[in-house]
Amino acid sequence: MTFCLGIKLSDGLVGIADTRVLSGNEMVVARKVSVYQEERQALFLMTAGLRSLRDKAVTYFEESLAQHEEPLDHLFKAVNLFAAQVRRVAQEDRGSLQESGLTFDFSALIGGQFEHDKEHKLFLVYPQGNWIEVGQGTPYQIIGASGYGKPILDRTLKYQDPMRFALKVGCLAFDSTRVSAAGVDFPIDVILYKGGSYRIVEHRYEKRDLEHASNWWQERLRASVNELPDEWIEPAFAHLKA
Repeated sequence: MTFCLGIKLSDGLVGIADTRVLSGNEMVVARKVSVYQEERQALFLMTAGLRSLRDKAVTYFEESLAQHEEPLDHLFKAVNLFAAQVRRVAQEDRGSLQESGLTFDFSALIGGQFEHDKEHKLFLVYPQGNWIEVGQGTPYQIIGASGYGKPILDRTLKYQDPMRFALKVGCLAFDSTRVSAAGVDFPIDVILYKGGSYRIVEHRYEKRDLEHASNWWQERLRASVNELPDEWIEPAFAHLKA
């Protein structure tokens, strides 16, 4: 299981990725984010799915970047290059995976900005190698365990929100997922990109770093339920015998 969240805002991008990897009966910590930066090029890549597919696709992608003759001046061109490697890995590995009872389970989020991009971009890459661009209507995408963190994001997050607000909401979405999904846990890697800066900032949080925020949020949730007006539930209890 994985939790990778990408958020596109009017002033930048926020990414959050957990690091738990299940390998048989073992749980290990492994990075799920890759960052590539050069002059007027900034790109981050987050992946969900089988670790072997991730490592192979990223290795092929890095090789393709190094060998690419034409300059990549738009982010979508790098996304196309990565998508081609996903299809390549699918051709090589899908058959053997199916023979072992496994599916080709792989997806990615790619964000950043290249020289000729008018603004920062965020893309979701599907296992088939096709992609969509994340826009203002729903300014985020989750890959991996997507259901647990969606409610708070859908209720609170807006495209115009500042990056600080988005990081708070994103960490709460991760925390909700961590509580309910056994395969998602700390540490988490946070990615911050300010539009037009061509510079990606990375930061890692351990469980102890966010424990106070998690406890504060849980206490506020319980207090809010207790404070919710309850006259509307009285009809349901009207015929309950004492």
